[in-house]
Amino acid sequence: MRFAGVGLVMLAAVCWGISGGIGDILMNKGWDPIVISFYRGAVAFICFLAWFLIRFKQNWTFSARLYIWSLLAGVGVAGNFTFYFLSIQASSIAVAATLMYTAPVFVLLISFLLRLERSTWFKWGCIFGVLLGIILLTGSYSTDSISVSFLGATAGLAAGLSYALFIFGFKNASSIGNPPTTLTIAFFSFCLILFLFMDTEEAANVVTSSDIGWFLLLGIVGAGLSFILYVIGIRRTAPTTASMVAMVEPVTASLFGVLLLGDHLTSIQVIGMTIILLTVTVLSVKKAD
Repeated sequence: MRFAGVGLVMLAAVCWGISGGIGDILMNKGWDPIVISFYRGAVAFICFLAWFLIRFKQNWTFSARLYIWSLLAGVGVAGNFTFYFLSIQASSIAVAATLMYTAPVFVLLISFLLRLERSTWFKWGCIFGVLLGIILLTGSYSTDSISVSFLGATAGLAAGLSYALFIFGFKNASSIGNPPTTLTIAFFSFCLILFLFMDTEEAANVVTSSDIGWFLLLGIVGAGLSFILYVIGIRRTAPTTASMVAMVEPVTASLFGVLLLGDHLTSIQVIGMTIILLTVTVLSVKKAD
């Protein structure tokens, strides 16, 4: 049973990694990142709604706190999807995926500010390790060797901060209601938020375009199916194991970009990426113990 859980978490991480590549393909076809993000979340919302309705009586929960935390999770996932694709557009899939996985560091800093967690030298060491990795990955140690644009780096870090917000909201909401309920409310709010910012005319054109299959694939693989697999798998997996397995996502995204889309990474960028992923993994594992 435990190995089945690990397999589901790993499969979900692979799906998330592939979603970055699908998003990059759609952006190369001229589609706006916000429209791409909207369809990724909208298709996922339909999947979660069906999951919620299958066991409506067990999933239905009336709680103001549940709605508030789920709404916060929806804001987080809306920012995460959008900034992730903006970062891919301005840099590369590998850079965007790696910067997004700085989320645990943001969670740690927020916990420090809210006094939810005690400050230690180990935790600050992890924070500085991630900062070092970011400097190497983006090339910001020298103005002559900057390899990632300011927009690409900023959007990638914003995706990580948004991911942290989603984790914070989802964790608190799930302690009140079931995951199907939380995800349904979160992605409903996601759709409302992005609807206000996207180009509605372009979004309408998606339905009749030849790329509709890519959008449906992105929504199912990149959010709907993957989140369900992850939620089921995480219940059967130790937190420490899940933290390590989740790192399959940036690795999958990087391989997709390098092997299939022709992205290029320098040796220093690879070192920076490795430092970030190893540091975040160690931090996540240590917190889970």
